[in-house]
Amino acid sequence: MAHLDPDAPTWRRAPVDRDGVRNDALLAAALFVGALLSYALWDVAGMYDEPAPAWLSVLCLMGVTLPLALRRRYPCAVLLVVAAVFVVLGESQVPETLVANIALFIALYTVGAWEPQRRRATAVRVVVVVGMFVWLVVALFSATTDPDAFEGLSRVGTFSPLVAFLLIQLLTNVVYFAAAYWFGDHAWAAARQRARVELRTRELEAERRRVAEQAVSLERLRLARELHDAVAHHVSLMGVQASAARTLLGVDPALAGDALEVVESSAREAIRELQGILGTLREHEGDGGEALGSLDVSRLPALVAEAESNGLPTTFQVVGEPRPLPPLVSLNLYRIVQEALTNTRKHAGRGARADVRLRYLDGAVEVEVADDGVGPRRGVVPEGGFGLVGMRERVSADGGTLHAGPRSRGGFLVRATVPLHLEAEPPTTTRSQEHADA
Repeated sequence: MAHLDPDAPTWRRAPVDRDGVRNDALLAAALFVGALLSYALWDVAGMYDEPAPAWLSVLCLMGVTLPLALRRRYPCAVLLVVAAVFVVLGESQVPETLVANIALFIALYTVGAWEPQRRRATAVRVVVVVGMFVWLVVALFSATTDPDAFEGLSRVGTFSPLVAFLLIQLLTNVVYFAAAYWFGDHAWAAARQRARVELRTRELEAERRRVAEQAVSLERLRLARELHDAVAHHVSLMGVQASAARTLLGVDPALAGDALEVVESSAREAIRELQGILGTLREHEGDGGEALGSLDVSRLPALVAEAESNGLPTTFQVVGEPRPLPPLVSLNLYRIVQEALTNTRKHAGRGARADVRLRYLDGAVEVEVADDGVGPRRGVVPEGGFGLVGMRERVSADGGTLHAGPRSRGGFLVRATVPLHLEAEPPTTTRSQEHADA
């Protein structure tokens, strides 16, 4: 809301709490007691020739001090009441000036410090200050025209003792009202600055929480991709080989045993990769470079050989001059090829062939997995898969592009291009009629 924004014109200080109300009431009561004590001392001193009656004096002292109990809730109203009673107190010759001046100062200060309507705060204070100076000037002028007033002060000369006394009175009042005005505005500005700092602190804390939540979400997403790629690939192989073993068990036990060995090998590999992922969790490694460092493009020939041994004829070719790749880029390219081969085996149909190419380009590296799609599932895109989603996320994380779609000559193509020196262009991803994903 606007009144909570310290930079908004309608900003206001927080309402006074219960402790603040109690403190204001205690202040008003203390000032009233002090005013009574001061009144008693002045009365005993006999400084006033014709002092006001006791009942009127007590009423005036109540009127000038007790309204301060509400000073922060109704600052302008309290100031007007205190100022009016102050004038009555002075005109009635109430023998008390010390505490009354303190009460007027506090009331004037409070308007500057607490009144939310700043134009009203300025207008009310200006009216009170101007009114007080008019009253002071009139009182001083009346005193100077009275020959019995200021009997102890000489009136002779241009700068007589009387003139000096009058100037002291004026300067004292100027300092008094200017200080009350300035301290009030300064308190308002300080409260507004504190509100700004508190707001910025809350915003920074909220931003810190958002960043932490995003980091957790990104880590979960990364781990989900790793788990999907590790588990889906090996479980898919295990399913194919287990089915073959079941079929061959009564026909050719030796071949069935070979298939079961592949199942066992795939299970061990899946466990190894899962242990690598768990190692990443334990070591808090954000890039997976240590626990999963063995999975990179150097293992693509082994991945292709594994696909061959599991009934998917696959070729592998390296184009260009090989060069070192960042660990995360190398891992992501390996996972993309792994997922593409898994999808080919699941959805391209019997008799399909795959071709894997790793290209080292100028300023980029590219992997391409193409199949001829001779099976009956060609072009089908199932709902709810996560394989291609994971591919896009991996490529985007490296600032690259992904194309996944049917080939014009039949079959399906997955091509991921990752820049090795990302400078200008943001990551983009294109997709056309995506292939079935795991």
